[in-house]
Amino acid sequence: MNISLQGMDLFGNIGLKSIQERLDRQAKRDNQIAFYEQQKENLKNMKANTLEEISRKLELFHGYENQIAAAKMEYNNSQMFHVFDEAQELAEKIAEAAEKNKPKTPEERREDMIEEATGVEESEGLLSEVLDELTDVMDEVTEEITEETVDELEEITEELDPLAIEEKELIEKQIKEKENLLPENYQGFDYRI
Repeated sequence: MNISLQGMDLFGNIGLKSIQERLDRQAKRDNQIAFYEQQKENLKNMKANTLEEISRKLELFHGYENQIAAAKMEYNNSQMFHVFDEAQELAEKIAEAAEKNKPKTPEERREDMIEEATGVEESEGLLSEVLDELTDVMDEVTEEITEETVDELEEITEELDPLAIEEKELIEKQIKEKENLLPENYQGFDYRI
């Protein structure tokens, strides 16, 4: 079981790069705020007896307040831009996953079969050339065997059925005789009634 808390799982692994950047920005903001809060606390210990010292103390106090507000505003502004970065990074990961699930072409399936059979990724080396040649040779042999088988079947059919050949020749002879009986200027016509 793996539980995820704000982009971090139980084992301390952080998923997206943008989440790590956001956590870094939060830590930076928290450190700045803690520093200025500590400076404000130090102002309490600072003694001010004159009007100028009190004025100086108030200026420092307001300056620290402004620095805290600026640190918060900087974090908020950067957070707005990084929300877009997170969305873009997530979209890239989804696009990569979609690319992996895209239907493969016959060449890609053949490459996958080769990789699976050899246990090695296909490279443009000697092994891939040999496998390509082997595939081509197998295709050629299959075609030759198919053609030879068809020729042999036709020969066997002719040998087994000499009467069929005689009948075929007889039918062709009868057709020629009928064509010879017709006058030369005869034109056939068909009517549908």
